Amino acid sequence: MYLFKVYLGKRPKKRPRLWRTIAVRADQTLEDLHMAIFDAFDRWDEHLYSFYIRGQEFTAPGEETDLLTVLTGLFGGAAPAKDAGKAVLNELGLRVGDSFTYLFDFGDEWWHTVELVGTQEKEVPGTEYPAVLEKRGESPPQYPDVDEDEDEGWDG
Repeated sequence: MYLFKVYLGKRPKKRPRLWRTIAVRADQTLEDLHMAIFDAFDRWDEHLYSFYIRGQEFTAPGEETDLLTVLTGLFGGAAPAKDAGKAVLNELGLRVGDSFTYLFDFGDEWWHTVELVGTQEKEVPGTEYPAVLEKRGESPPQYPDVDEDEDEGWDG
């Protein structure tokens, strides 16, 4: 069992006011961790996402074969992204104290820092994992309110 503390932002302050602690089984995937973070921060509208761990990108299942991703890898860019749905946590070589980044919604860019803060051997009976164990701070709205004056010409 992995215990992750997830902070909103790329580099959390010394005393962050907004974070979530999430327990994830070692046999679960980054896709499972994504869904736990999505729920823990009270999001409702799905978007693409990626995890960045030691220079490797793991992205939403099916997106790792996107043409731009493949071409970037072929022509000297970053290594092609891997499928987060196949990235099993206990196969990633994570150690307590390791941290990595998670990006949700490539348009609005919700960056998070994910830190492995501990492990435990036993599951809590009757608990469905991943499980949010702690919440600190109120989740910001996924989309800030749009001012009515700015929205006047919109008929979408």
